[in-house]
Amino acid sequence: MVALSDIQASNARLPTHLTAVFVGATSGIGLYTLQSFARNCKNPTAYFIGRSQTSGSRIVSELKTVNPAGTFTFLQSDISLIKNVDAVCTQIKDKEKCINMLVMSQGIMTIGTENEEGILPLASLVLHSRIRFIVNLLPLLQAAPQLRRVLSIFTGTKEGPMPSPDLQMRNSGLSIMKMRAQGASSVTLSLEGVAKGAEDVGFVHAFPGPVRSNIARDSGIFLFLLRGLFKVIGPWVFIPETESGDRHLFLATSGMYPGRKREADGVEVGKEEVKMGTNGEVGSGVYSVDEKCESADEKVTQVLKRLREEGKDEIVWNTIQEDCLRITGREKI
Repeated sequence: MVALSDIQASNARLPTHLTAVFVGATSGIGLYTLQSFARNCKNPTAYFIGRSQTSGSRIVSELKTVNPAGTFTFLQSDISLIKNVDAVCTQIKDKEKCINMLVMSQGIMTIGTENEEGILPLASLVLHSRIRFIVNLLPLLQAAPQLRRVLSIFTGTKEGPMPSPDLQMRNSGLSIMKMRAQGASSVTLSLEGVAKGAEDVGFVHAFPGPVRSNIARDSGIFLFLLRGLFKVIGPWVFIPETESGDRHLFLATSGMYPGRKREADGVEVGKEEVKMGTNGEVGSGVYSVDEKCESADEKVTQVLKRLREEGKDEIVWNTIQEDCLRITGREKI
């Protein structure tokens, strides 16, 4: 476990100015990370994206109170639609020449029905929209002089077999745990796909652990019961919101998770502290980490190795790219 004191010390050494994009940050883990960024960076520039203009305006006001020197911009959009992801990325690219961090935590707990683009909302938020944000904003990340990091918050270290040929797992018959395992592997393999052409960027797939959030906000008896359960057990098991934000800011900025080329690594650490990547190599450029900021164990590494041998990495990458091309007519903006 990376000690919270070490995390806070690292965050306190952030460069004076950083530019970051937070996707899904009007509540929950994304918001906690954005708040930590505002507290720890002296002159931050942050774009954060969500559906509620009311929440976005309130958060901008709160962040300015925390750090009057910061620049905070809310962009309202439903980024479960790929066409909206492209529109948001165009706005950011029109305003910035480089960004240091892309932090993504968008998601829901229901599969739902296909949206107008022919994708299930859960799959779109966890897979398609995240990869689309990365490929669209990758030139800005690679232009950053001092830190280049992508943090995707979902189910890192929970990777498992991928028995369903359908990435969206429509009518797969899989249990919730097996669906989580396949989903986790899909996210990690998709990050590896991007990293092949971006060895100067660090990619982290994180598992946040139990944290109070708004992910169970949708309707339905299951989520109603789940919200009731959270109210009962939450005070005993939830990671404190400030700690969660600090830990995820650390994942987005620490030199423990560098790109494969070890360029613009982030806040400096000793060489022995660089973490193990998803291919079993120290500093490989792609990392699957748990709520303690530790890399996945050998079991997960072997699972991912077998999936690559089965060609599942190419299936994940090609499926996402084909869907985005079908929807938008282009590979990226």
